[in-house]
Amino acid sequence: MSIPMPRPARKNPILRTPQINLPPSARGRVALGLTAAAAEGRFELQACEDCGAVQYPPREACLRCVSARLRWRQQTGSGQLLAETTLDHSNDLYFRERLPWRLGMVQLDEGPSVMVHLHSAVGAAPTRVRVGARIDRAGQAVLIGFPEKASEHMEDDKMLREMTSNPRFRKVLVTDGKTPVGQAVVHALRKAGADLVWVGHAEPWKKAPGLAELTALPSISLVPLDLSDERSVMELAGQIGGKVDIVINTAELHRGFGIAARRGTDVAKAEMEINYFGLLRLAQAFGPALRGRSADGATHACAWVNVLSIYALANYPAQGTFSASKAAALSLSQCLRAEMRPAGVRVVNVFPGPVDDEWNQNMPPPKLSPAALASAIVKALQDGVEDVYPGDIAQEWLARWRDNPKVLERELAAGGS
Repeated sequence: MSIPMPRPARKNPILRTPQINLPPSARGRVALGLTAAAAEGRFELQACEDCGAVQYPPREACLRCVSARLRWRQQTGSGQLLAETTLDHSNDLYFRERLPWRLGMVQLDEGPSVMVHLHSAVGAAPTRVRVGARIDRAGQAVLIGFPEKASEHMEDDKMLREMTSNPRFRKVLVTDGKTPVGQAVVHALRKAGADLVWVGHAEPWKKAPGLAELTALPSISLVPLDLSDERSVMELAGQIGGKVDIVINTAELHRGFGIAARRGTDVAKAEMEINYFGLLRLAQAFGPALRGRSADGATHACAWVNVLSIYALANYPAQGTFSASKAAALSLSQCLRAEMRPAGVRVVNVFPGPVDDEWNQNMPPPKLSPAALASAIVKALQDGVEDVYPGDIAQEWLARWRDNPKVLERELAAGGS
């Protein structure tokens, strides 16, 4: 049984914020397949296409038949904990600050034996466990041994919180609270135990539906934030930038049509102004503060979430300029991820399919509800993943894009969706 995490003590403002130490991050190129799967919440190992042997650690050739035909395949993770130890001393600065640290050797049902970090709820060896892959603070995949059956408060495990971005007891900025998605994210964060949620509002004089009820809730604070105005972004960063633990960018401008269906570039510029340049302004203003607080106690700054679109992977001509703006935002967020990684701050990209809102009224089902999208965002933070594709449309689009991007492009050009 896991012990619930107590509310962290208030930080002493006189004490200096420590600098981040990251876990060892050296990996060979072949091992990055494990990281790529963990970034999307999957536990994959290499399997030989000739003899079927499952491999660990990752290697260039099969350990049984020396074939080079190794493919990454998802594993169940079920296995037997053979032995365990508790690390009480380490020469590595990262682990030295976090001792004691449990480790174990697990024999997977698929065959290989793996060394894992052990969740505190796992009993003494021998016992059945479930192995999962997570991204650590250095952005690399590590293996964790979980109890075979989940229990309450498992996410509060001290070691697991190091591998995730759980919003519980953390302070969160949601950049746009006037949209159904933004409001659903705020409600989901409150349910997940966020300590305080700042809700951005670009046009305070407009009475957006649901906003008054939202801001009447405890621990919710409405703040002026217009991502098209650099001064607005910088002023808010000066007020709360040093307190924010998680930034969730829900702000977007979404218009229909492609290139020839309308004249001029005004709408396309407006989309880029929010969807791309707005993210850039936000990153320049809040990024340095998040990096500086990434070692700030039990509720250190830990994550940045960008709500993008599945259209960022391949342009959907019916919404051509919107797709282009989200593709630009994806490229920028990849740069942001690279810059945040040395500080141990995770950048999460969310790629929803069509959301059930005013800009997708005429699109036939299935469409993703704002509440479902909000739940996917919070779950991504709790699970510590980097890329999320919520909804049936996004999952199908992703599968087709991975299979053959050129075929998907042709299908979309012919009117497919």
